[in-house]
Amino acid sequence: MDYIYLHGFASSPKSAKARDISDRFTQIHTKLKIPDLNAGDFSQLTITRQIAQVTAEFNNDSTPVTLIGSSLGGLTAAHLGQQNLQVQRLVLLAPAFRFLSHWLPKLGDEEVQRWQQEKSIMVYHYGEEQLIPLSYDFVIDAAQYQEKLLQRPISTLILHGKKDEVIPVEASRDFARSRPWVQLIELDSDHALGNVMEEIWQAIRLFCQLP
Repeated sequence: MDYIYLHGFASSPKSAKARDISDRFTQIHTKLKIPDLNAGDFSQLTITRQIAQVTAEFNNDSTPVTLIGSSLGGLTAAHLGQQNLQVQRLVLLAPAFRFLSHWLPKLGDEEVQRWQQEKSIMVYHYGEEQLIPLSYDFVIDAAQYQEKLLQRPISTLILHGKKDEVIPVEASRDFARSRPWVQLIELDSDHALGNVMEEIWQAIRLFCQLP
């Protein structure tokens, strides 16, 4: 089994969650790949690009893959699981289901219209600790990745904070409700999940049957 971690939007492999989970995999002598989904050009980020980038990480010998995805990385992981039979398990941390419907209203109609007209918007990138332009192509691309398309019965564990202020836990509840192969664990935390990393790790170990 190969394990790949997908970080979130405007984040990096050096995020607190990525480092925490990476350290725990190291302690049990299990390899965890963490590709940089910014790919050296955050401005041209799309979910389609992330899917292609992660697929390129798969071994050609059809080794089964477990994807662990955080936020937008979780959404990307879910669509990878739908498209690629090599993916046999998903662990989704506060997955960004209905991402655009949660994010765009916070920007406001005028800001979104300006983004569409000017083709890019400045976004704070937590990994780079600075504002970076993001192409409107991100929105156009993301609109095609609908949760209703995710129907492959792939063994899935979702961990989501009940106080999530970015992606409400209802998004994961709705997703799990119609998919009996999905297990949802609700945690007393926010979107960052920083205070429940030990609980998350124990759930991942049990679900993935790690040592």
